[in-house]
Amino acid sequence: MTSPSPSGHQNSLATETSPYLRQHASNPVDWHPWGPQALDLARKLDKPILLSIGYSACHWCHVMAHESFEDPATAALMNELFVNIKVDREERPDLDRIYQTAHQVMNQAGGGWPLTMFLAPDTHRPFFSGTYFPPEQRYGMPGFRAVLERVGDFYKTRRGDLKEYGDKLVDVLGQLQPPTDSSGAGLSSEPLLTARATLQREFDGSFGGFGEAPKFPHPANLELLLRIWRAAAASEAPDLQALYMATLTLTRMAEGGLYDQLGGGFCRYSVDPYWMIPHFEKMLYDNAQLLGVYAQAAVATGEPLFRRVTAETAEWLLRDLRSPEGGFYSTLDADSEGHEGKFYVWTPDAVRNLLDVEQYE
Repeated sequence: MTSPSPSGHQNSLATETSPYLRQHASNPVDWHPWGPQALDLARKLDKPILLSIGYSACHWCHVMAHESFEDPATAALMNELFVNIKVDREERPDLDRIYQTAHQVMNQAGGGWPLTMFLAPDTHRPFFSGTYFPPEQRYGMPGFRAVLERVGDFYKTRRGDLKEYGDKLVDVLGQLQPPTDSSGAGLSSEPLLTARATLQREFDGSFGGFGEAPKFPHPANLELLLRIWRAAAASEAPDLQALYMATLTLTRMAEGGLYDQLGGGFCRYSVDPYWMIPHFEKMLYDNAQLLGVYAQAAVATGEPLFRRVTAETAEWLLRDLRSPEGGFYSTLDADSEGHEGKFYVWTPDAVRNLLDVEQYE
């Protein structure tokens, strides 16, 4: 959460209903919500748009807010050079998807939040992007104030390059869309086989999961592997490797720190390849999908671990994420009292005070 401004200053986000936008209402940054008024202002002032996308429980969104958006000097630079727009990804997933995809194409790297995009004021096409930027150069990343100055200078001195770059980006994004099939032929299994081969190449045979750290659960991939195995289970060549990839991953996730061993439910991702050190945020849509995958795995294998995790995750969802009105909250924040994970982490002394000697050992 961001802190109230000592002067009581409120920007244009103060009247918004989004919790995330309201968190930034007291920033010295002259934030605007996405809409015709802000977009027209950028066009009128001929200033590029600084678009910042996040959500209310995002840890690194909080960090960047404290470090940069609450800093008067950084805010003054943002206000001088840009029209600044905040978007809540939970309120506008359409915008988030467009600009996340653009960021991934521009940087040949994964996206994330906060997403920081710099857009041309007339076309809203991005010409530079990143995610979290520290206030000063560190972690191998440039400092945010230096980024602001360089992007501002680029816009002033190389305007002619923006249209050409924007046209190329739109062309690349257009190529990502699957072509329309006008042949009338039926669907084939080729996309599924391609996905299966990709997962095989990226599979961690020791600890499960796909790719390197940070590791995300990717429940849709696990469900796909279970379905591929089930489709061939009665054939002469059942895909036991697909079953193995899914169940090893589900087992290692359930045994590690990614899973809340006391309260149930899964954290957002693991910062290490062993599923041991989690990013502590626990999200509804992650756990809702994992609930189904673990239930399917329990039915397919009869494994007691999968059955237990299914029950405990369902109990956690109903106990901690259900609102009094009957709906469900979208997430539990990773941050507590200004520290990531403080709410979830147990100290040895706290555990010792609750258990007898034998239990503690």
